[in-house]
Amino acid sequence: MPVTALVLVVLAGLIHAVWNIAAKKDDGDVRFAFFIAFFKVLVWAPAGLYLGWQQLAAWGIAEWTCVVASGLIHVLYFVVLLRGYRKSDLTVVYPLARGSGPLISSLLAIALFGEHISALGFTGIAAVVFGVFLIAGGPGMWSKLHTGEQRVRLHRGMQYGVLTGVTIASYTLVDGYAVKVLHMSPVLMFYIACCVQGLLMLLPVLQDIGTARRHWQCQWKYALLVGAVSPVSYVMVLYALQIAPLSHVAPAREVSMLFAALLGGHLLGEGDRLARLCGAACIGLGVVALAMG
Repeated sequence: MPVTALVLVVLAGLIHAVWNIAAKKDDGDVRFAFFIAFFKVLVWAPAGLYLGWQQLAAWGIAEWTCVVASGLIHVLYFVVLLRGYRKSDLTVVYPLARGSGPLISSLLAIALFGEHISALGFTGIAAVVFGVFLIAGGPGMWSKLHTGEQRVRLHRGMQYGVLTGVTIASYTLVDGYAVKVLHMSPVLMFYIACCVQGLLMLLPVLQDIGTARRHWQCQWKYALLVGAVSPVSYVMVLYALQIAPLSHVAPAREVSMLFAALLGGHLLGEGDRLARLCGAACIGLGVVALAMG
């Protein structure tokens, strides 16, 4: 991977971890996701309108299909991720989400497209499984099974983490195709997809204006932070995809798990910090080995 792409991905990982911590602290739902989309569209309007004026006229069915699909998948991503944060710990949901995305993509490629995997790849799979085991509590998880509330919270976190990983794998493939094959502008592609996200999430917000207003009063600052910063993270990834293989960029993004496990445990006071940090590291190393194998 070129050094420029690696630097972009690492910086994007740090930004991604920070905004996820902000989202977790706010305990948001679909309304919070709409507020985020609203601020994305608002803050990035100058760049979106400028690029749109130059390039939208040249878009065809393929480009618009990718944008709509990306917007829809990102809505599912936000809904599942934020629900997982409400039901469980960030240091469970986030690493599983970030680790399972590349893992699912690689396994599907092996099963559906006949791609081969080396011994290094199988080692990567084993590392991911072991990382999941550590995040789940490691050897001490058996004692936790006797406490019903902790067990339910842990299992919910694992379920939502993997479901989020499915959406990550999906939008990574769609967006990678858009910028690598269709040569779409990463900024414009992401901006229009954010507009699609906002439109899709508007109806649930309008169904209960009173509740939305109360959420806005408490959440707008966090939504502004996430809406302004998170596009920087993902646009960096899209630019990295233009100069490096997707199979290298996607696993490299998992460096964000290390930031989230460390910062989340410290800032949010979530337990089992050492085990979850080690688990996140195993998942990150595992998906990198899987991509290389």
